[in-house]
Amino acid sequence: MSIDTEPFEVFLSEARDIVLIGHFNPDGDAVGSVTAAWHYLRSRGKHPHILLPSPYPESMSFLEPNEQKILICEQNLAEARRLVARADLLICLDLNRLARTEYLERDILETPARKVLIDHHIAAELDRFDLAFSTIDVSSTCELLYQILLAMPDIDGDPARIPLPCAESLYVGMMTDTNNFSNSVFPGTFDMAARLIARGVDKDDLQEKVLSCYSVARTRLMGHMVKDKMVILPRHKAAYMLLSNKEKEQYQFVPGDSEGFVNLPLAIADVEISALFTENAAGEYVRVSLRSKSRINVNRLAVRFFNGGGHRNASGGRLYLPLEEVPAYFEKALDAYPDEEKFS
Repeated sequence: MSIDTEPFEVFLSEARDIVLIGHFNPDGDAVGSVTAAWHYLRSRGKHPHILLPSPYPESMSFLEPNEQKILICEQNLAEARRLVARADLLICLDLNRLARTEYLERDILETPARKVLIDHHIAAELDRFDLAFSTIDVSSTCELLYQILLAMPDIDGDPARIPLPCAESLYVGMMTDTNNFSNSVFPGTFDMAARLIARGVDKDDLQEKVLSCYSVARTRLMGHMVKDKMVILPRHKAAYMLLSNKEKEQYQFVPGDSEGFVNLPLAIADVEISALFTENAAGEYVRVSLRSKSRINVNRLAVRFFNGGGHRNASGGRLYLPLEEVPAYFEKALDAYPDEEKFS
């Protein structure tokens, strides 16, 4: 991949106050990319801050830099806004729309700071940024960031020059966004993995930290979801599960506990679309997670019916409906989803 990083190098060289921003409901790619960028910038003598709109999964906590806590905006919005207002460079990672920063969209638009986007989602809002690195031909934002770093003058194509904590964050983001190399994988993804392992990344240690760190309660919740909550819709070759606030309380739910649940029905031969509908803690909306097998495009489904978007086989959104009304709405959406969009 050929990437012109000269403008980015200028921005970084001239910046004094840098803020790294991820998206609401951050996943491994969001946490991995902001922490990877943080470690790289620190290696250059910068002192950036990381802002995430909402809490990130506990399984990613080991990526948080020891020297600085990640600021969660919904827990300290005033400080987050202060940091954005004083920054002279904002770097948004793993989000295609500023609305995904939730509380900070207006602040980001109003600040005169230079704005950079690094993202791999469809239909990025390129016109809202002074500089954008955006492509869907990578597995993850972390893979794109890895390619950008290789093109920077100080790294000069040599992964050995990437700080090890940065390399570890990059690997975690790529690993989680591909569901441990099971989807959205490109030739460059495997090359990245191999070269980061050669750099010194311990893939077994990272996989254990991310994939083997859950509580007994989370494991029981997963069993409950598959046994009692999974509904199969044979006519649509689809399945869905509902996760209510009552169930989250019953199983001592913490952010990140439902990670991967939406993929479980896809192990069934006749299921091509899977949906997980999760009640927001405040009951304001229902979070939508959509996954599909390769021939089905759930991004278009998410855009048209669920106020969202994402990737061909992995998308999300929101529904402003009571949870109990979601199943009927989902079936109507599938009924109205034309083949020209489904298979495009």
